[in-house]
Amino acid sequence: MNTPVYDFLKKYSSSGTLRCHMPGHKGYTLSPELSELYSMDITEIAGADSLFEADGIIAQSEKNMSELYGTAGTVFSAGGSTLCIQTMLSIMKAEKRKIFAVRNVHRAFLNAVALLDLDVEWILPKYSDGILSGNINPEDIENTLKNCHVPSAVYVTSPDYTGKTADISLLADICHKYNARLLTDNAHGVHLKFLNPDIHPMTLGADLCCDSAHKMFPALTGSAMLHTSVMEYVPLLKQNMSMFASTSPSYLIMMSLDLCNRYISEKIYDDIQKNIVWLENFRRKFSDRLVFAKTEPFHITVKAGESGFDGNELAELLRKNGVECEYSDSSLLILLMSPVCTKDDYERLSVSLSKSLVQAKKYPVCSDGFSMEIPERVMSIREAVFSECEVIPVEKAENRICASVKVPCPPAVPIVASGERIDKKSINIFRKYGISDIIVVK
Repeated sequence: MNTPVYDFLKKYSSSGTLRCHMPGHKGYTLSPELSELYSMDITEIAGADSLFEADGIIAQSEKNMSELYGTAGTVFSAGGSTLCIQTMLSIMKAEKRKIFAVRNVHRAFLNAVALLDLDVEWILPKYSDGILSGNINPEDIENTLKNCHVPSAVYVTSPDYTGKTADISLLADICHKYNARLLTDNAHGVHLKFLNPDIHPMTLGADLCCDSAHKMFPALTGSAMLHTSVMEYVPLLKQNMSMFASTSPSYLIMMSLDLCNRYISEKIYDDIQKNIVWLENFRRKFSDRLVFAKTEPFHITVKAGESGFDGNELAELLRKNGVECEYSDSSLLILLMSPVCTKDDYERLSVSLSKSLVQAKKYPVCSDGFSMEIPERVMSIREAVFSECEVIPVEKAENRICASVKVPCPPAVPIVASGERIDKKSINIFRKYGISDIIVVK
């Protein structure tokens, strides 16, 4: 597959052209090892196209991506899935749709809701791995939409942070039965299109979907795509995205997305097949010592508590043995692999994990038993976020109103949403996840 953005940047970087234009580094760098990257970092000059008015090399590359994913339209984001989430929700706002969201959202969703002043009604999943993961009951979605008498949209995160996937096909059928839109945060599932079977949300009926290319593909951090299956939304994607994005999107990020097109067309199926075998062998090797969550293949999610370990302690031992994990808490350990991983990567991980399990302290097997209720809503999300606020210790936060959500990323899943009253149960959950202070309304 052709790579028009990469080809242009490569040609320009070697052209010897005097750069009397931005950026200020002029292709030079103070670090010799970065010289090639700096030489390819440009702005919207003649022939380079412009992301939000694309009709040249960027438009061609986006068309390539759209064809690979089988969408009505796909656009690039140099601002990660956060920018795509803002865009999806702004389109819903323009259509005056009520938003129903499954609770284990990323905080980027809450920030977008605050910016757009949207009213959100939460749908609780049946939690299975703390606040990060849960099962979505299709009946809850159907009952919610059945009793809604205004245009609406359902927002789900799938895969969630642990790698658990929802039944997108069934959810899409339910949404379309009630003329609702299905929006999917598929930030962790860019590769799902190329599994066998194909379980990407665009294939399964989602109306809008964001993919974070950098999470699972060989792409630079901040690279993402926004897809739609709705033809009338295609011209709205750039129009709405441009309201939130920098007018100087990174050409290096767009170049990495452009190169992903070639990777997908030439290598990804073979890479996935090889990795699936290695992943299955890895899980089988440790199946007598560890309990693994049921996830999409590339998330190795260890139920540490159910395996008799502390996830944070196990992560620290892995770190000492040369492996950095994606995420850990007392109950979970998440090791995130990708299609570009090699057999040697799995062998190194196996050696490190074997050492770590020998060194780790054993605990009584503990099933999380996590449950959660939606705290009392006192203010709108927007009103709380833009109120005068202060940071206080979690221990002193009972009965206070949450302002901006302050949870670390990863995993960036809110415990209390902006505008909700903090209760004792919420404080205990904050403690469980090691969060010591919180932003509250003054």
